[in-house]
Amino acid sequence: MKYPEADRPKVLVVDDHPASRMTAVALLSVEGYEVLEADSGPAALKCVVENDPDLILLDVMMPGMDGFEVCRCLKQDEQTRLIPVIFITALNDRRARLKGIEAGGDDFLTKPFDQLELSARVKSLVHQKRLNEDLDHAEKVLFSIARTIESRDPNTGDHCDRLVMRAKAFGEYLGLSRTEVRDLMWGGYLHDIGKVGIPDAVLLKTAGFTPDEWVVMKQHVLIGERICQPLRTMRGVLPIIRHHHERWNGSGYPDGLQGEEIPYLAQVFQVIDIYDALTHERPYKAAFTPQEALRILSEETSRGWRNPWLVEKFTEFIQLTELAEEMAQIA
Repeated sequence: MKYPEADRPKVLVVDDHPASRMTAVALLSVEGYEVLEADSGPAALKCVVENDPDLILLDVMMPGMDGFEVCRCLKQDEQTRLIPVIFITALNDRRARLKGIEAGGDDFLTKPFDQLELSARVKSLVHQKRLNEDLDHAEKVLFSIARTIESRDPNTGDHCDRLVMRAKAFGEYLGLSRTEVRDLMWGGYLHDIGKVGIPDAVLLKTAGFTPDEWVVMKQHVLIGERICQPLRTMRGVLPIIRHHHERWNGSGYPDGLQGEEIPYLAQVFQVIDIYDALTHERPYKAAFTPQEALRILSEETSRGWRNPWLVEKFTEFIQLTELAEEMAQIA
């Protein structure tokens, strides 16, 4: 496949044997790739920082820093974690492949190269890497919008950051899966992203809303859902965005869902969000103590607004957290 000059993917070939590098360079150059070379692990890491390649062909057996260690360094770095790594090795045993998978490798090729196999695997992973970059960029744009919205209201402070940290801790306390915890954390940033479409005259109002203003304000959950809907990675976050203002007895919005009709993660997030709002100052109220906030949550549960079991678990979680903090201070 021939690429436009300005769009040629960069492939870094890392091998301490010049002959092996030359073979890979020749095959990839014919395919239209811009090929970079490194003869050691440290040289490879330096080249990655300087050139940002689209893919790395990485020899396993190198003196000093071997390919597994290089791969681990790349996959642990936020700036390089999306670069696909194909391990090149003369080893064809199961242990080597398992070790490569544990290091974060994306694929394997065995020497000597088969040209068609090399071409197909490189082309596929370069394409996947560029799709991942587009997705990563889109997610960052959404989080940036969410930050901008938070900064519009100086009274919320670090509300989103607090929600993210508590969402992680409470999600793990409930035994949620890794994906569910991630969605809960992303909900911390994105739950109110729809407020980008709410006029400042309504959003920043400190007095009570008129009926018309309340109708406008309630639209933020629907706007937020529409903003995030195109991204597949946001699929688990959408229920949080749309339904974090529903109530257990059906008196919430936008859909008036009742009980277990309300998506579970939206129920979990709602309790975290309300607790944070209660325990921090707002223009219309002072900050409540943790005990007062839990009492208010309990009263709202008695009115039928919250999931009783979930509020009970959250109360246990907060009490254990406070106890752990007290013990840490004593120690």
